[in-house]
Amino acid sequence: MPFLLALDSSTDTMAVALVTPAQTRVFEAAGGAQASARLLPEVKALLAEAGVTLAELEAVAFGQGPGAFTGLRTACAVAQGLAFGLGKPVLAVDSLMLVAEDARAQGAGDDVWVAMDARMGEIYAAHYRHDGGSWQVLDAPALYAPAALAAHWGRPAAAAGSALTEYAEALGPVAPAWPQARSRAAALGALALAAWQRGETRDAAEALPVYIRDKVALTTAEREQRA
Repeated sequence: MPFLLALDSSTDTMAVALVTPAQTRVFEAAGGAQASARLLPEVKALLAEAGVTLAELEAVAFGQGPGAFTGLRTACAVAQGLAFGLGKPVLAVDSLMLVAEDARAQGAGDDVWVAMDARMGEIYAAHYRHDGGSWQVLDAPALYAPAALAAHWGRPAAAAGSALTEYAEALGPVAPAWPQARSRAAALGALALAAWQRGETRDAAEALPVYIRDKVALTTAEREQRA
């Protein structure tokens, strides 16, 4: 078992996981605008609590997206800075796959559609299947209008994510469904470890967010049109 640090701030929840040979320690708190100020202090606190030094880390994992623009940049920058300073590699984790892993831990099974609220009336969604060892991507993360996603996924075997609540009417009845996460940090730690075991490390210079869209907010005219 390696020593791995994993960070994700792609949603309103900031998640940190520390994987060690003894156990995986996790921390979660409100993210959003607070993540940029809180992430590094919480990392240091988690390391201190576990009695682990930065020098012992073998890699730093980060949630690469898709998700909130500022949050993605925060996790990426902190992971990259730590990895550069330590001379260690990074591990990129699909932030939507975190939701699938968390849902599987809650009993969702091995075939999960993830639908996360992307704001501006849209949804980040992806389809994953677990083969007993790792997740396979059946439909890569993409941006959907709610009605388009409902037409595309048909009757999913299971679905998870915040969009199930936010766009319940447009998506229609979905069962079984896991709209709430149990522990994003625990899922993050599990995916970071799996990525390490598959040898998916990369140079710190390659720690880049995945943006599915390049638009941060609606214009005034667009907001008025949707009102």
